Amino acid sequence: MGPSPQELLEIARHAAEAGGEIVARSAGRPLAGETKGAGDYVTEVDRASEQTIRDLLAAETPDIPVLAEEAGGAAAERRWVVDPLDGTTNHLHGFPIVGVSVALVESGRPSVGAVHAPFLAETSVAHRGAGAWLLRPGAEPRALRVSDRAPAQAVVGTGFPFRTRAAVPRYLAMFERCFERFEDLRRPGAASLDLAWVAAGVFDGFFELNLSPWDVAAGALLIEEAGGVVTDWEGGDGWLETGDILAGPPAVHSALLQLARSGR
Repeated sequence: MGPSPQELLEIARHAAEAGGEIVARSAGRPLAGETKGAGDYVTEVDRASEQTIRDLLAAETPDIPVLAEEAGGAAAERRWVVDPLDGTTNHLHGFPIVGVSVALVESGRPSVGAVHAPFLAETSVAHRGAGAWLLRPGAEPRALRVSDRAPAQAVVGTGFPFRTRAAVPRYLAMFERCFERFEDLRRPGAASLDLAWVAAGVFDGFFELNLSPWDVAAGALLIEEAGGVVTDWEGGDGWLETGDILAGPPAVHSALLQLARSGR
């Protein structure tokens, strides 16, 4: 028998935190960013974090392939999906909102997820059917729960589709509708943390276009296990493939979906 769901969750957490140690040790020293595309960078820290995570996952679960942002990998039915440094631009600029995300995806759905914030010293974890939890050193685990604020009082996170400029008109139209519908919007620049904050009730929703599986797999599971709803912009379950995601508590998600559909 392979590892149990709880054991897989511990593996994901340890992997995310091990990658986070690499990221944290790089704080304050000059980093050279190689350009992958407009506003999209990779550094030696991304690669070192990814290699550390890959090594740990290979040692613990040698039969499960890894799909990761920098080195790619297999798109198997059962795979680890890894973002070794979510928010590379933030890190290059000394803005400490960065995350490390590790998720196990099975048959197109995340079943285990961990999002670690190395500069906030916290890790959010979930496995399907068992809830979502916030872990901090020296503190008891805290169950995560999405907020119950009404849409009119909601603060909603987002991210700009800078990799796909053709999506900008659709995004800006949605941004304008959301700006009118909700109390306020936020764009910290690390989708994995945005989603973890929705699960924790810090943010009341999230929307973005054209994200990658490693950006959203773990964070979306956190939201679902914290009582929220995650869909694509059509209300379906294709968000992991398309990267077009709407997420939040049921009432805010319903408002987001209505706004997304009104632009068709």
